[in-house]
Amino acid sequence: MHYYNSIIDTIGNTPLVKLNKVTKGIRGTVLAKVEYFNPGNSVKDRIAIRMIEDAEARGVLKPGGTIIEGTSGNTGMGLALAAISKGYKCIFTMADKQSKEKIDILRAVGAEVVVCPTNVAPDDPRSYYSVAKKLNRDIPNSLYPNQYDNPANTAAHYETTGPEIWRDTDGKITHFAAGVGTGGTICGTSKYLKEQNPAIVSIGMDTYGSVFKKYKETGQFDEREIYPYLTEGIGEDILPQNVDFSVIDQFIKVTDKDAAVMARRLSREEGLFVGWSCGTAVHGALEWAKDHLTDDDVLVILLPDHGTRYLAKIYNDTWMKDHGFLEDRAFKTARDIIHSKNGHSQLTTIGSGVSVGQAIHVLNRHSISQIPIVDESGQIVGSITDSTILNKLIEDPTVKEKPVSDVMDKPFKFVGLDNTIDSLSSLIDRENKALLVRDEKEQIHIITQADLLAAMTN
Repeated sequence: MHYYNSIIDTIGNTPLVKLNKVTKGIRGTVLAKVEYFNPGNSVKDRIAIRMIEDAEARGVLKPGGTIIEGTSGNTGMGLALAAISKGYKCIFTMADKQSKEKIDILRAVGAEVVVCPTNVAPDDPRSYYSVAKKLNRDIPNSLYPNQYDNPANTAAHYETTGPEIWRDTDGKITHFAAGVGTGGTICGTSKYLKEQNPAIVSIGMDTYGSVFKKYKETGQFDEREIYPYLTEGIGEDILPQNVDFSVIDQFIKVTDKDAAVMARRLSREEGLFVGWSCGTAVHGALEWAKDHLTDDDVLVILLPDHGTRYLAKIYNDTWMKDHGFLEDRAFKTARDIIHSKNGHSQLTTIGSGVSVGQAIHVLNRHSISQIPIVDESGQIVGSITDSTILNKLIEDPTVKEKPVSDVMDKPFKFVGLDNTIDSLSSLIDRENKALLVRDEKEQIHIITQADLLAAMTN
């Protein structure tokens, strides 16, 4: 008889499937590593069992213990399956942007789920990172695997995913592409593949609002460019220790919309019912491949999870229309506002050393009410508005001679290209008079209250 002793023994050895229709016009062979064949329907099953067994070996997790983790859902599912097989309890913290399906699935397999706010800093006590750590401190015999910094995350892919891809391509793989979240998948896999053939190119997929691409290219962690995005399980507002930038050759950014549309295409054109970040990986990899892949190349794209996690979101036409992701969309987006301004949303800035008097001249010359302030390196460090200047002048007329850095307000918030008008308007208030958005060409545009009013009435 051939059978498995438990469900966790079925993890790994997922298939490579050739992409045929979405790759039209792409040279070479493009293969998908379909990770939803794991029992928990995601790539995270691999790291879940590895982190638990590592903790057991170190004596950190003892019988009857509790596993506590911050997760976007998939790691939680892998940990829950392992916990069932090994007799542990589970408590998971999740950001409130995660799909209802993910929360329901975790509860269905016996886990307790604590939902935390998305738009707070990682070190905020309300964040899902902080809540998980506090629970770990308060609950005896508990384990906080911390997939972000746990080396077992990377090790799992170094020991399984990389060798499987090398074996199944007969060593002919030339390029590997995957989304980057905790970093374990792409870094563990890439490390193994590059040890077999250093010429293999590793391409990381990032999302707008995440820090990875800019950090790779400049070495700068720019908190001012972190802003909310919708795609789940990809990108970060922190630098996890599992992200080894030395084994990732290049990053490609993909919008929420492009990722969602590609995921739907994979389902309808390739029969691969996959998750949102799978669309990110494929869209970004194929855009890159158009200009780089040759006939002899073999590109492997890792697809991390299954589409059942996103039935109420990207596979729901109403949700897609409401977020401006389908052509007959109900609401305009930041992208629409930028296009409607015919290039007049390009950013005007002033240096932090400029005097308040000079700032007034710039505002008047350009007929604008607000302007971002940049430092010597060109980084946005603050903002100034006509109302702020007026209030300061009333208090002290001599402020006109002072540098704007003495009176400036906080930098304007960054938003995503696909943020709808309703979400944009909710972000503008007394303390944030305008919004900034970075387009596909990495150019920054400004959206003002007047722009929003015009978009709402046209």
